[in-house]
Amino acid sequence: MKTVVACGALALDVRGIARRRGWDLKVIPVSALLHNHPHRIDAAVAALCADHDIVAVAYGDCGTRGALDGFPRLEGEHCYDVFARAEVRAALDEEPGTYFLTDFLARTFEHTVWRELGLERYPELREDYFRHYTRVMWLAQRPTPATQAAASRAAGRLGLPLVVREVGVDGLERDLERLLASTPAVTPAAR
Repeated sequence: MKTVVACGALALDVRGIARRRGWDLKVIPVSALLHNHPHRIDAAVAALCADHDIVAVAYGDCGTRGALDGFPRLEGEHCYDVFARAEVRAALDEEPGTYFLTDFLARTFEHTVWRELGLERYPELREDYFRHYTRVMWLAQRPTPATQAAASRAAGRLGLPLVVREVGVDGLERDLERLLASTPAVTPAAR
């Protein structure tokens, strides 16, 4: 069985793709809350790699400034790139003030963004954190009415209009397939 360390924001999608493709894959999630402290992501991933033979790391760079480059990982700066690189580039060219949501971020926005940034206690900080954003774009992997409602609530919290782009999981699936086909297990000595 191959083992992948995955960002908590991607772990369900990685598991779903593996199940659908019939891959014998163990997925070990790392808390998505580490995105609020990207300098801690490398240590969390390294600790898991020290205890397991990892074949891939399902992360983009995620603000680590290259700290994950020693691992076989997904291409891209962040999960938005992993799911929809072309759409993200086009959206930013069109409107640089775009705030992106994935399905995971839409569903967990109250906790992973609102509470983690302290906005439930200090709502006046919303303007400081989000003043330069002009819209919210939900990069929908599996558009459901519940996730659509969650994305709408998140955009409402930010006081911004919501735009929806259905992107699926094809980008993540292609990148996982590349990693799993070309990467031997990463053991502590190999890193």
